[in-house]
Amino acid sequence: MRVLNYHAFWSKGAISWLPRLTCDSDNDSMRRFQAVNVRRLFERAGRAIEDSLMPERCVFCGVDCENGERFVCIGCADDLPRIDHACPRCAQAAGAPLRSDVTCADCQIRPPPFVAARAPFSYEFPVDAAIKALKFRHKLFYVPALGALLESAFAELPSDIDVLLPVPLHWQRHAVRGFNQARELCKPLQKSTGLPILKAVVRSRPTPYQSGLNAKQRRRNLRRAFEVRSVIHATHVLIVDDVITTGETCRELASALLQGGVDKVSVLAVARAARNS
Repeated sequence: MRVLNYHAFWSKGAISWLPRLTCDSDNDSMRRFQAVNVRRLFERAGRAIEDSLMPERCVFCGVDCENGERFVCIGCADDLPRIDHACPRCAQAAGAPLRSDVTCADCQIRPPPFVAARAPFSYEFPVDAAIKALKFRHKLFYVPALGALLESAFAELPSDIDVLLPVPLHWQRHAVRGFNQARELCKPLQKSTGLPILKAVVRSRPTPYQSGLNAKQRRRNLRRAFEVRSVIHATHVLIVDDVITTGETCRELASALLQGGVDKVSVLAVARAARNS
């Protein structure tokens, strides 16, 4: 695959600026019907113009998406670093398929407080570059593509999940960055699943950046970093994040949720870093 420069393109639906035609009289059903048809005509014309002038492009290589492709062309999709076999409990890559009731050695030695985790990709190029560009260079045009990749992995999780929780940022970090990348990734998932986003959990204290820290240092760094501020009316919470590195963030957050009265917690991320990375 020849990787070109990353691109930012308008997403589909850019014709939302078109005026909504309405009529003054609610009793005039014919005029309302005609107004709706006229607006639909404008929408179709707008989409045709948009498709011809600004076709949807692959976020990784910039080529036109064709034949129903969304955000990622078929060539790049085939080359993404997918995790074919993983531990069902922590999403760490495994060398061979594991039964659903069998976990990796790390999970047997130190079981995580969540019941399941999925991450469809390894934290390698170009997925790692896309996540870093999203987080640190404000390249939000990666969100629809990464969100669509999360949707396919969601189907592998337990069916009783009833709420989504993007990993919270401390308000100071949010003020500097301007957005929470986990929440942005959660929005497409919310739209496709219809599940609400939980707002009862906050990052109660600022923590140094995790990059460069080993698992023990991350554990110490994240201790009591999350706080449940109100009653959670849900039984199975899905934590959503961009990448699982050592899993310590998800462990600490899941522990806070369980202490707050939640029955079960699962985890979904775009990528999983290799062990000891």
